[in-house]
Amino acid sequence: MYLGYNTNGLAHHHPLDAIALLADLGYRGVGLTIDHLLCSPFADDWQQDADDILAALTRYEMRSVIETGARFLLDPRVKHEPTLMSPDPARRLIRIEFLLWCIDIAAQLGSDAVSFWSGIARDQPSEPQAFARLVESLQPILHHAAERNVTLAFEPEPGMFIDSMARYEQLRAQLNAPHFQLTLDLGHLHCQGETPVADYLRRFAPQIANIHLEDMRRGVHEHLMFGEGEMNFAEIFAALREINYQGGVYVELSRHSHEGPEAARRAMAFLREIV
Repeated sequence: MYLGYNTNGLAHHHPLDAIALLADLGYRGVGLTIDHLLCSPFADDWQQDADDILAALTRYEMRSVIETGARFLLDPRVKHEPTLMSPDPARRLIRIEFLLWCIDIAAQLGSDAVSFWSGIARDQPSEPQAFARLVESLQPILHHAAERNVTLAFEPEPGMFIDSMARYEQLRAQLNAPHFQLTLDLGHLHCQGETPVADYLRRFAPQIANIHLEDMRRGVHEHLMFGEGEMNFAEIFAALREINYQGGVYVELSRHSHEGPEAARRAMAFLREIV
């Protein structure tokens, strides 16, 4: 395994500066959150952005994952909207086309996966209706990812329709797509009482394509600096070694951009002692 860092925790940095900073701190991977300054589908110079990022990743010998959780990229007024669960099919299509774009960027950069989530079912459909909407939305995404040979890493997210590992299993059972795998946020597991976290790592090991990590307290969805929550990281990394996890463990401190360099340094210092 190797340690990485998500650029949503360095939101005030130019992406190339963020990559250089993380490389200097010893990170071997970068979670590239597509946003206004990073391969935006609305930018005229996106191809130059992609070329520059690929050159930086090559120069620093870093791996990458494409992250899709930018807060206000698709709608400047509503956080994370539209999503695959939006009631309006035209709005869902905006998210679908964005994810197709991210798949293409991942293929260009040689990224390990595209990480994404369901979104919130704001109109409160019935359970069967909600699953049907999500499965339908996923079809062009699954097809395009297969064509581009890109792994999809789906993340259960507290507060969204697919919020738990049980819901993730229900969804995956309705899909025939071996490249549809899992982003496992270990803090989310602890937050929602899906513990011991190590047991979930063992159980879902064959499906894990991407891991997010931060500290967290049970019942509170707040990404905390390591040492400020309740999580047992020695136990977690012992389980990661046990399952022979070879992918990235990406620090996700999206609310720490105001102190991004120091937060990335502190996270590395904490995790290096355990890893």
